[in-house]
Amino acid sequence: MYTFTESYMVPQAAQKKSALEEFRRDVLEGLNGSVKKLQSKYFYDKEGDRLFQQIMNCPEYYVTNCELEIFQQQTELLARMVIADGSAFDLIELGAGDATKSQYLLQHLINAEVPFTYMPIDISGNILSELEERLSSEIPALRVRSLEGDYFEMLQKAVAFTLKRKVVLLLGANIGNMAPQDALEFARRLRAGLQPGDRVVIGVDLKKHPRVIREAYDDREGITARFNLNLLARINRELKADFDIAQFEHYQHYDPDSGACKSYLVSLCNQVITIGKKEIPFAKDETIYMEISQKYTLNEVAMLAADSGFIPVSHCTDSKGWFVDACWVAG
Repeated sequence: MYTFTESYMVPQAAQKKSALEEFRRDVLEGLNGSVKKLQSKYFYDKEGDRLFQQIMNCPEYYVTNCELEIFQQQTELLARMVIADGSAFDLIELGAGDATKSQYLLQHLINAEVPFTYMPIDISGNILSELEERLSSEIPALRVRSLEGDYFEMLQKAVAFTLKRKVVLLLGANIGNMAPQDALEFARRLRAGLQPGDRVVIGVDLKKHPRVIREAYDDREGITARFNLNLLARINRELKADFDIAQFEHYQHYDPDSGACKSYLVSLCNQVITIGKKEIPFAKDETIYMEISQKYTLNEVAMLAADSGFIPVSHCTDSKGWFVDACWVAG
């Protein structure tokens, strides 16, 4: 085994300019709609990454610990999910972050001398750089190819690198950051990019006591609030806007019937903000829809797999039954 780190990140000025233009377009489109909204994928600049790491360490935020327990204590079962017939494969992680959880699986596979290449995909080049540095130190035998960008654009590149079978990791309840219909379309698009027999291991947050869920996204220290408000600071900095961040407040709501946990920013006064030369009015108490964290039952997870062209084959839950990592095979 040997280390092979090949970076496919995008530092070129032209690509950065294109990304900034897309950011500006998405922000203006979202804030000029009949219901103001911002896309949660833009949370993750350098400060957003730092704040999200703090969120994951909040005592109220159970999601990380539940999935971490699965990866620490059921590593062998997870490994059997991805090893399948024992043939070489590419392990592609969508939204890899810092790989805190997946590193247990990676180390197990390396120890077992399983032939695979790890391909972390993330929208944050900053977090990918930190990930590469840490993994090269902690798992030096790991073969890594990092890709910075949106899931499907980078997944298409990752799939094209080799003819080996693919195993896709989508951890951290990232599928929950979509409304159910959007999650279904996402899963169908994911299936369309894979070959029959390719596998997906997907982390899903399960329905539980409503208070537990709501407090996870409205922590007492206000870190989640700062995480949401940081997006306004990013818009100010990168798009030359003038949000008065003190005039916005974080608000969280969970509906146990639908399983939708939604976050908003609320305008505390009548105000007009500018982005470049564009003016955007806010009424007092008007909201910006920031993010959804959708919760599911185990049956709903299986239905999502079947409706999108996958076959659910196995799953692991934490000891509380609050979280599941499900293995789907492309049919």
